[in-house]
Amino acid sequence: MAELEGLEFGKSDFVLLDEVNMEQFMENLKLRFEKARIYTFIGEVVVSVNPYKQMDIYGKEAIDAYRGRELYENPPHLYAVADAAYKAMKRRAKDTCIVISGESGAGKTEASKYIMQYIAAITNPSQRAEVESVKNVLLKSNCVLEAFGNAKTNRNDNSSRFGKYMDINFNFNGDPTGGHINNYLLEKVRILRGGSEEMLGSLHLQNDPVNYVYTREGAASTTSNNDRSNHRAVLSALQVIGFSEEEIDSIYRILGTILILGNLQFETDSESVQVVGSEAVSHIAGLTTTEPDNVTKSLLYRTVATGGGEVIEKGHTEKEACFGRDAFAKALYERLFCWIVARINAVIEVKDYNPVLHGKNTVIGVLDIYGFEIFDNNSFEQFCINYCNEKLQQLFIELILRQEQDEYQREGITWQHIDYFNNQIIVDLVEQPHKGIISVLDEACLTVGKVTDTICLESMDAKLRQHPHYTSRKLTPSDKTMEFHRDFRIRHYAGDVTYSVEGFLDKNKDPLFQDFKRLMYNSSNPVLKEMWPDGQLSITEVTKRPLTAATLFKNSIVALVDKLGCKEPYYVRCIKPNEMKSPVLFDDARCQHQVAYLGLLENVRVRRAGFAYRQPYARFLQRYKMTCEYTWPNHLMETDREAVEAIVTQHGFQDDVAYGHTKLFVRTPRSLFTLEQERAALIPILVLFLQKVWRGALARMRCQRMRAIYAIMGCYKRYKVKAHFWEVERRFTNVRNMADYGKSVEWPTPPAALAQFDSITQQWRARQIVKNIPPSDMGEVRAKVAALGALSGERKDWGCGRPWERDYLSNVRDCPQTSSNFIRISKELRNKDQYNQVLFSGFCRKVGRHDSTENLFVCVCVWVYLTPLCLSIPQMTGLSITAGVDQMVALHTSSQDDVLLYIQRGELCPNQDRIGELLGTLIDHFTRSVATVRGCWVETGIGFRLQRGAELKQAKPNFTELAWLSINCSQ
Repeated sequence: MAELEGLEFGKSDFVLLDEVNMEQFMENLKLRFEKARIYTFIGEVVVSVNPYKQMDIYGKEAIDAYRGRELYENPPHLYAVADAAYKAMKRRAKDTCIVISGESGAGKTEASKYIMQYIAAITNPSQRAEVESVKNVLLKSNCVLEAFGNAKTNRNDNSSRFGKYMDINFNFNGDPTGGHINNYLLEKVRILRGGSEEMLGSLHLQNDPVNYVYTREGAASTTSNNDRSNHRAVLSALQVIGFSEEEIDSIYRILGTILILGNLQFETDSESVQVVGSEAVSHIAGLTTTEPDNVTKSLLYRTVATGGGEVIEKGHTEKEACFGRDAFAKALYERLFCWIVARINAVIEVKDYNPVLHGKNTVIGVLDIYGFEIFDNNSFEQFCINYCNEKLQQLFIELILRQEQDEYQREGITWQHIDYFNNQIIVDLVEQPHKGIISVLDEACLTVGKVTDTICLESMDAKLRQHPHYTSRKLTPSDKTMEFHRDFRIRHYAGDVTYSVEGFLDKNKDPLFQDFKRLMYNSSNPVLKEMWPDGQLSITEVTKRPLTAATLFKNSIVALVDKLGCKEPYYVRCIKPNEMKSPVLFDDARCQHQVAYLGLLENVRVRRAGFAYRQPYARFLQRYKMTCEYTWPNHLMETDREAVEAIVTQHGFQDDVAYGHTKLFVRTPRSLFTLEQERAALIPILVLFLQKVWRGALARMRCQRMRAIYAIMGCYKRYKVKAHFWEVERRFTNVRNMADYGKSVEWPTPPAALAQFDSITQQWRARQIVKNIPPSDMGEVRAKVAALGALSGERKDWGCGRPWERDYLSNVRDCPQTSSNFIRISKELRNKDQYNQVLFSGFCRKVGRHDSTENLFVCVCVWVYLTPLCLSIPQMTGLSITAGVDQMVALHTSSQDDVLLYIQRGELCPNQDRIGELLGTLIDHFTRSVATVRGCWVETGIGFRLQRGAELKQAKPNFTELAWLSINCSQ
């Protein structure tokens, strides 16, 4: 790290100073401030000096430079400590916290904002929408809380008047999943600077804070553009977080009510107190949606219950009315601020978290709390703030100074004890039961009767007179810097602070009359009603006396310190360089005082003499065992300490470590960095090795599963095949004895593997059935099959169920009068034309354009005789029939001289359909013996025709009145 910056910038780590003394410390701090190096390390502690100017060291390039880097790889920066806390949380799954401390005006709030921005920038690289939403709300909450919780003081333009501790929850991937905000103590704050004229008018306000008592002190005469842009940013942040328009409007109404309340004046009219002017009361009633009479009554009267349960109204004095007004205004703002924090927490809290499903939930805490304050007039608020800083300083001493030295002694590490100031004595002065200042204040508040601040001071003098860190004018009469009966002084770790006891008791009681609570609870505004749930109690209900403000604050700070104590802390120690807010002025005395009370010099001494890193042997071995051949994957030595010694020896770090009873101590971070680098280089190799082994295991498991699957599939397929054969056998066992030879038996659905075989089997069975048909019947069977294929169901009754005689003219039963003559004539034609057989014969009627005549229709192998016409088979190009029950046939010839016939039925059966018989006979004959069939189709009037040897084409039908079935055969 010392090599990253030149010597002209001084030492970037105070541990590297030649001599550890105040002179060299201050010289190095001043040099770095003058060279615009506002950050310096003390080991892992960052010392930050407020530059009082904008610096270009927080952009994306700076974030990328510090992302994932070790603390000492880059120059000192807030980003370095933020990244260290994030890496510790992610690597070791350990909760961490970043404590930002320093006096008012030292730059703590800005530091917390930069830390939050850095954490948001380095997380969620995959840009998951739900994580981005959480990050946006976390960042925007800073803007809102700063607007409502900071104020301008005489030492700081943007002083935190509240303490904020934010827990950011992370999942196992290191992405933020939610958070929680705790706030501590709230004082007066700035209100509504930068609001538009229209909005201010709706709230009955003027755009000049000088006009209002609560904002008059220190207010500028004009509103700057910066105020207006800040106001717009706050409004945008409220909307991003999820505040509704009604809720935002309620916030403005409450703020307007507070300002108007501050201007309320009271006057005494004879024996009663009255509000000066009724317009302000009307405005307050309108803004809080309450009745003006109820507002007036709450301001001027107090409702109390007597011991007998009687309720009476007690009028206020003018002083009591003013006190009640101010208490009401303060309570309004406090309830508003707490409600805003609660609403933000409701949005950012981790929802539906299950450690089993989502892994370990780790936390980074960021503490930004008010710094140590010394004003000309220090009151109850400064007392609480400085007590808080004493507790945080005690935590710093406990963790950084005392615990570290105690650990060296426990572990048997040779160590020279370093003296430091332990401020436990000051903490006890404030919070010790029965003796501390808070106990004295509470006792005075609970005492019945008139107890004044002066009486309380006298009680503190009596109980604390022997305490070395407490004094008052009564105890030291010669000290004229304090006033009798008013001032007391505490010697804080940061310096002596004189407090004025005036108002301590009233502020500690922080009494708010129940009338105001009931007034707000009965408001028609649901937001106001939600803020005042205790207003539903009636005056006669007995309630437990509430804890005092000091006790509540003490309890919250003790809880905060306990919460920080269970986390691994990282510190940012902020220093205010001057009182003039100048970017060039370095006040040596002012800075030296802060260095002294922050214990930075002691921190350097402890860090320089101590060890930067310590870890139990088992955990160290678990993390770095892969860097040594003797410890990977598991060592065979007797103890983990011996294995750790082997790792250290292999890397040559013997002179940079010390071995404790249970832990290894590493002196410089560079040794640890070397181990981390080697580990980071080995992790990808180990990951690849594990991936290879795991992928091989997965492949083997998949192979075994596939083999098992194929074995099961093979067995199942064989079973399905056998089951199919068993089913076929069962169904066709008795088909030989059936009249239709099993034609009516339905074949079972075969498995996919037997689909082709099943088709072949059915064909084989068909052949077996056909084989039993007598040869004399085969011609008829072939003809019927041909007709069935050609008609395709277009003609319902075509004679399939009856025997086909074919030569009906020679059948005595069908033509008893002409059969003998036809037999004689057919013999003559056979001798003449040399044909083998008559394919079809029967009576027909030739239909012409003008008449019709009866004819004999005889079809033989080569000729078609249509007395007196004779056509040769080569002249025929096809025939057409209708889809109806008529017996019409159209013979088509190559000469386009078509013949239309009507086949007449004989006496064998008057209703016989002989068209199918003629069609099937001709197709069977032409298929087997006359010609090679090139095309055979059915035309139903749609107009599709298969031309000779050509493709299917669109054509208009030749017949429009009838739907024709045409069969064309080509030689």
